[in-house]
Amino acid sequence: MAHESKAIIRKRVHKRIRRKVAGSTERPRLAVFRSVKHIYAQVIDDAVGHTLAAASSNEKNGIKSGGNVAGAKAVGKLLAERAKEKGVKSVVFDRGGYQYHGRVKALADAAREGGLEF
Repeated sequence: MAHESKAIIRKRVHKRIRRKVAGSTERPRLAVFRSVKHIYAQVIDDAVGHTLAAASSNEKNGIKSGGNVAGAKAVGKLLAERAKEKGVKSVVFDRGGYQYHGRVKALADAAREGGLEF
């Protein structure tokens, strides 16, 4: 019997999470995507379908660490600053089907330190 790939399992878990987690205008969704080299995060208003703020380790603004824990912390702080500029104070965290561990946890903790509530 063939095994399912990790990507297919992650997508199935993410669908299950998204059934329960939705961003509203008052409390948008903080979505995380993790690749091998980089980490990306967006604050999304699902009611309208707009991205309010975004940050990634792939930007040219000087985040030296790519897809490691230090890079995830830098992305979390940058995203919190950008979200606060847009008037977002609290969010719903969408871990994207990834385990809440390592880079995903570092990004979430840095966003909390930056002033976002979730």
